[in-house]
Amino acid sequence: MITPFAGEEVDEARMRDLLTRQQRAGTAAVVLAGTTGESATLRSREFERLIALGVGEASGKMRVIAGIGGNDTAACLNKALFAQSAGADAVLMTPPYYNKTTQAGVIRHFCQVADRLQIPLILYNVPGRTAIGIDRDTYKALSRHPNINGVKEASGDISLAAFLASECADGLNLWSGNDDLTVPMMALGAKGVISVVSNLVPEAVAALCKACLEEDYAAAREYCRRYAELYRLLFVETNPIPIKAAMELCGLDSGQLRLPLVELTAPNREMLRACMRHLGLPLR
Repeated sequence: MITPFAGEEVDEARMRDLLTRQQRAGTAAVVLAGTTGESATLRSREFERLIALGVGEASGKMRVIAGIGGNDTAACLNKALFAQSAGADAVLMTPPYYNKTTQAGVIRHFCQVADRLQIPLILYNVPGRTAIGIDRDTYKALSRHPNINGVKEASGDISLAAFLASECADGLNLWSGNDDLTVPMMALGAKGVISVVSNLVPEAVAALCKACLEEDYAAAREYCRRYAELYRLLFVETNPIPIKAAMELCGLDSGQLRLPLVELTAPNREMLRACMRHLGLPLR
């Protein structure tokens, strides 16, 4: 989920409204303080308040997953322990960015946190942001950890997803980390998608995943085709720049972006508006 801001603060009233909207649309779980939630610029108190608010609003309705990725293992652990104490159902954690550790360091980074938690840890492989990925041998090693039970696979590498589905399925639940790859990844055995576009069209994402889980790939393919251009445009600039612009265009304004992120450029905004109009989405 995006993080809505009002001035320099998290807009808690808007956050509650957005959580209610997801629940009514059939969303099974929400990720708070993830990439789309501008986690890199959330202050510690904001992270803690956001997770506590999400747990309070979603309790009994949706699972809550806390994004705890970072390049300081001790700081990630502190976030994870807070999320656990607040009642989160799981945590989502990237490899350490910038430091560019070895695969042995990646394993220790994840295990340092997973060893100390009672809630599950979900891996998040996104080498386009972290500069290092999780390789196959590392995946196999981590899949044996009793408290690491899943992965958001956002490398865009379908062959790696196929490897996970065949070699690590007993230890890792698999979720697509890319909206445009949800159908092929679910055909391989993924349980769903950790989605950006669901911020805008949650009902469609829930319906697509339901179709895949029921192995109705004809219906799923139609959803994929219908929203293909929207998937593309929501990444025409760095996420979450386009999704926040799209939400503002349809009256779900969630405040400004935090620097260093800046507003969507005018030409891309007009392409996004045209796509949304073509899809019949309400425009303000």
